[in-house]
Parts: sequence; structure tokens; C-alpha cells
Amino acid sequence: MAGGKGDGATEGRVKNVLFVCSRNRLRSPTAETVFSNHQAVEVSSAGINPDADNPLTAELVTWSDIIFVMEKSHRRKLQQRFRSALRGQRVICLDIPDHYAFMDPALITLLHDRVTRHLPPRELKISNRV
Repeated sequence: MAGGKGDGATEGRVKNVLFVCSRNRLRSPTAETVFSNHQAVEVSSAGINPDADNPLTAELVTWSDIIFVMEKSHRRKLQQRFRSALRGQRVICLDIPDHYAFMDPALITLLHDRVTRHLPPRELKISNRV
């Protein structure tokens, strides 16, 4: 991974963003899908529970610059299980309860409202056509 972690000094570099929920079936995969086309970030998602579709690993934690957890309990488990892998990553709790289906429009709205301000701005693509 190039550049420093989460220090703002790596402007222009793509940030690695990880979304974490319990089982990686509804909330975090929705977030990964929603932000997958954001030009300034690479995204992934995982679940903190052992039965998650994509279980959280130390490698994913180390890869991340910013980690978004859906609930405070996820942050607590993340810090307990992966303390040695957390090295300067920002961990942000979104306070989104497990009440949403995959790609639920209300969930997408919440994600946009709570995540976007923490991401690098999208670059404007300017056309040279006359």
C-alpha cells in the first residue's frame, strides 16, 4: 500500500475504504456497491461475525485507510480482535441498525448522508471537446 495511512498527506492517492457489519449480507455489501464507482476510493466489505459471507481479516484491516462500522458493537469487536492490525486507520461508526434489506433506498440515503463527508472529493472530469 502506497503512502501514509489516513493522515491527509496522501491527497490524490486512492483511499482504501472498508465497510463492516455483522454478517456482510445487507448493510456493508450495500455500502460497497454504492461507493464502488467513487473515483477516489477502492472499497471492500466484510462481516465481524465468524459466519459472515466475507469474514473480517487482519489483512483487510491492514489494507484499509478508513473503516466504517455500522454499529458501536462492531467498533468494539474490531478493536478487540484486530488491535495489532489497526495502525492509524480512521474507524467511523455510522450508527446504522440492522433494519434494512440489501440496496434498500432508505439505507442508500443514510449511507450517502453519513459516509460521503468522510471520503476524498470526487474529481471532476472536464471534457476538451469543443
